[in-house]
Order: sequence, then structure tokens, then C-alpha cells
Amino acid sequence: MAVAEDRQKARQRRHLRTRKKIIGTAERPRLSVFRSLLHTYAQVIDDIGGRTLVSVATTERALKEKLDSRATCQAAKTLGTILAQRALEKGIQKVVFDRGGYHYHGRVKALADAAREAGLDL
Repeated sequence: MAVAEDRQKARQRRHLRTRKKIIGTAERPRLSVFRSLLHTYAQVIDDIGGRTLVSVATTERALKEKLDSRATCQAAKTLGTILAQRALEKGIQKVVFDRGGYHYHGRVKALADAAREAGLDL
């Protein structure tokens, strides 16, 4: 159990270190990613106003029916596409990407690439 706790604390340290530098504004909100073993969550946040503008997760009922497995890169691509569509509907085109202390690899990278392809400027 100690190894898992150390890994989580290290990720939290990395996240806090990047959060000192990355701040979402109304003009360019922050796209935050959280990844658990089973699910992936993404939000577009205005830190100045203190509110979430757009969110999407693999726990949503509509996505559960579409996806075979929710902890895959394919699921993250679908998530990124849907997030970009919802953000563009609300008039959000530019965001700052916050990888949440995770390595830019796998599901995190797939989500970011899909959001870029769908029209968001990261």
C-alpha cells in the first residue's frame, strides 16, 4: 500500500506545482483532466470566477452505452471530442491544458489530441 500512496502523493505534488503556473480565466479557461483506474473526467474551469463551465466524464449514462470499456484511449478520444463540442457550443475556443500531474501519455494525450482535432485551441 505504501507504493500506491507514494505514487499518489507524487502526482499531487506535480499537480500543485503546475497549478501555481496555470490559471484559467474567462477568456482562456483551464481544461483539467482527472484519471482514475476505471474512469476519466475532464472539466473546463474558470478559476477567476470559481466555476465549472463544461464537464464530461465516462460515468455519464450516454457514454456508458457507447463505450465498451471506459478506461481506454478510445474512451478518452470520445471524451475529448464531446468536451470540445460542448465547449464550442458555449463559445469557448481557447483553453489552457492542465494534465493534473499525470504524464502526457495514454488517455491524457488521447483526450487532448481529440479535443484539438474537434476544434479547441490548447
